[in-house]
Amino acid sequence: MKMTDSVAELAGRLTGADAGGWTPEGVRALVAGLGWTWSDAASGPVIGTGRAAGDARLRPVGAMEQRYADGEAYLELSVPVGLAEPDADSQAAAFRAVRDELTVALGAASIMGVYGSLGPFYDSGPLWGTPFLRWRDRPNTLELRAGKAGPELILQPTDPVENWFWRQGIGEEHSITGFFGSRNDPANGGLGFPGGWDARSWETVTGALADFLGTLPAETTALGTSVSMPIYGHLPEGGAPILFDVSCRDRLSLGCFAPDDIDPSALGWGTADNHPGTRNVWPDDDDPQWRIDAGGPGEPSGRALAETLVATARAVGVRTPADLIVGGEASYMDAYHVRFYGLGLKTG
Repeated sequence: MKMTDSVAELAGRLTGADAGGWTPEGVRALVAGLGWTWSDAASGPVIGTGRAAGDARLRPVGAMEQRYADGEAYLELSVPVGLAEPDADSQAAAFRAVRDELTVALGAASIMGVYGSLGPFYDSGPLWGTPFLRWRDRPNTLELRAGKAGPELILQPTDPVENWFWRQGIGEEHSITGFFGSRNDPANGGLGFPGGWDARSWETVTGALADFLGTLPAETTALGTSVSMPIYGHLPEGGAPILFDVSCRDRLSLGCFAPDDIDPSALGWGTADNHPGTRNVWPDDDDPQWRIDAGGPGEPSGRALAETLVATARAVGVRTPADLIVGGEASYMDAYHVRFYGLGLKTG
């Protein structure tokens, strides 16, 4: 392989590679065919690529992963394709740059999303965010994933990673985290979607919202997309008015439609005068009066924001987590239909 190969050229070589059923012999032949070197280490094989971003790694199927595999010896080949400073801005920009290049070369990814705290085969991702894009195919799938030092291209057998995802739908709190979006694409034929889970306490809702909001602007920046999420609340006297509007592209803004009988300022809300940047999101008189400009990548205090939302919902009269509802409008992000698994809230 030429050391000058671009990320797009590398992606093309990976998608055209034959892993031979991901058997030891098949994967060694794949590595040799790419012109790379193989050496064994305690943590698994190390693949010398000669690329500036570093060596590739193979993930062997271990005892914990056997239940998801069907004869494969390896679960993924991870190839670093970019290095960036550890701050969220730099990492999101590096991911976005690779995303843009691959979209031109391969077309829009068939799947996109965020892993949250629970990545494939129970790995955790970087603290700044865990975005991923997936070009689904069979028998192999190519994925762009946030790595520890920068974006990584992952070549993986399709069935084990989808089997792992499907089996997380057990209904236990936090059994699935993040969010998962799929396009109306022939590549997604036969794709299964696991069941979600319901938050059973306000403490769980607070934690789930904190995880979601804290990294959201970095992840939407990296993915080149946006979230527009109304949140409604069932009230004891009847009805389910809109309470909040969560808007995020390169910055996270929260809006609150508070009734007159509570004091939002005492709960942490400000006005457009306090948060002038939110006028870019809500310029009209009928937009939410109460607002928070939570900032860009790496800036939001997820826990504080979540506590404000939960305290406001309870002050308004929302009795249980089951009465807090994500508007169905949020389920569409560009061409993707999205399931917000990690929130544990109903969508209506």
